[in-house]
Parts: sequence; C-alpha cells; structure tokens
Amino acid sequence: MRARSLVFDLFGDYLRYRGGAARLRALVTLLECFDIPEATTRVSMTRLRKEGWLEAERQGRETLYSLTETAWQMLDEGRTRIFGRATGPWDGRWHMVIYQVPETNRAIREQLRKKLAWLGFGPLSPAVWLSPHDRAGQVLAAFADDPTVKLDVFHSSSAGMEADRDIAGRAWDLIELNHGYTQWLGIYQPRLDAYRAGELQGERALVERATLVHDYRKFPFRDPDLPHELLPAGWQGRVAHEVFLEAHSLLRSPAEAYVDSVIEAAAVQASEAS
Repeated sequence: MRARSLVFDLFGDYLRYRGGAARLRALVTLLECFDIPEATTRVSMTRLRKEGWLEAERQGRETLYSLTETAWQMLDEGRTRIFGRATGPWDGRWHMVIYQVPETNRAIREQLRKKLAWLGFGPLSPAVWLSPHDRAGQVLAAFADDPTVKLDVFHSSSAGMEADRDIAGRAWDLIELNHGYTQWLGIYQPRLDAYRAGELQGERALVERATLVHDYRKFPFRDPDLPHELLPAGWQGRVAHEVFLEAHSLLRSPAEAYVDSVIEAAAVQASEAS
C-alpha cells in the first residue's frame, strides 16, 4: 500500500472522527505500522499539500495536517461507492452517457472514463456508457467546467429482460468480476471467526482493517451494482459485500483504540517539547 492512499484511509476511517486533523509525528507512527519510513511519509505529506489535498498549520514545533474540502468530498464520494448498495426494485430504465472528447485531449478522456466506471457505468461501445442507476447528473457536474467535453444523456428501456441481461453481459465482464469476488472471499471469509473472537488487537487490527479496505475497494471500479434480476447465477458480489461490512465493523474498535493511543502519545510528546 502506498503512503498517500494510507493517509486518505487514516483520515477517512479514523481522523475525521477525532477532530479531522493530526500531528505529523502521529501520522509518521501510524504509517510505520505499514513499513512506510518517516522520510517517505514526510515527502508524501508535502506532495499532498502542494496538490491541494492537505492543509498544514504550524503549532510551535509541530505541524498539524487536515484535509481540504476537496479531499473530504472525494472521500465522501468514495465511501458511498464502497459501502453503499442500491436498494429497492429496478424500474427497468437504463441511463446512458454519450461523450465526445477531442483526440488531442486524451488525458481528459481517460479521466472521464475513470469517473464513469467509478460511478458504475459500463461501456456499451467506446463512447457510449450506461448504468441501471441514475447517476448521469454526477458525470455532468464533474465535467461542467470543461468546454472540450461534450456529454449527451439519455434515459431509455430495452425490449425486455432478455435484452437487459444481454446488455449487462456486454457492458461488464461479470464472469471475471465474479471470479474476483470468489477469490476475495476465499481470503477474508475464513478470517471472520478470528475477528469475532477479538484475536486482532492494536497495530495488527489497524493494519488488517486497512488491508481489508485496500483489497476490497478495487471492486467498486468494476462492479456496477446491478439489480438482482440482471445478475448471473452464483453471483458472489452481495456475499462479499456483507462479509466486508461485517469484517470492517468487527475490526473497528481495536483499530480505533490503537489510533487513539498514537494520537495521545503524540500530544504528550508535543506538550513535553513545548
């Protein structure tokens, strides 16, 4: 796991509930749990600040870091995609985005495709993406200020359920995705008993929980969260999501206790040094 992604995870899962800010020495200690050396942490924090993700405040000899509003918005959106699942019956409507981006603007086109995939859209053709969920407005908002991106949105229905399943099979590689879920379950489902028994404490719980999130969050980029009626037989995605939620919850208390101990130790050291 990279230092920058761990920083976002620490803020999103822990620090946001503890004032939303942390001393550099606390962040250094927490990242050392993942074998990230202090020098790498310091460089990462500086880069994240220059990129506009972090704000830094000097308090005597200490540097206090917090996320910017843009970073919090990114974390909130990511949390919704990772932890949330659509509920209720599907109305049978597809929501389609057709885009035009100049060939000279390949970087923007790649950003658009990543955004579409993150929001659960799948490519029916290179420039035609669709989703069973009405999230086209989020795509429009994300690129509203870029005049080089032309987006058209349509809402429609197919000829029937057989056609819908065919569309889903063409827009997403559901077989490969299901295989990925099966492999993930093979790793984490057997660990639930240990989590339930509280066998992981302190640093081990923090590392395990962060690894759990790191290994699971690749799926929202690939999983469109299809309605039940469009899923293939033997679908493991819903099972994996329930295992993820339970594991994440079970590891919460011991991981938070360790983070609290690091934050308190950093505060004591800062007080003694002042």
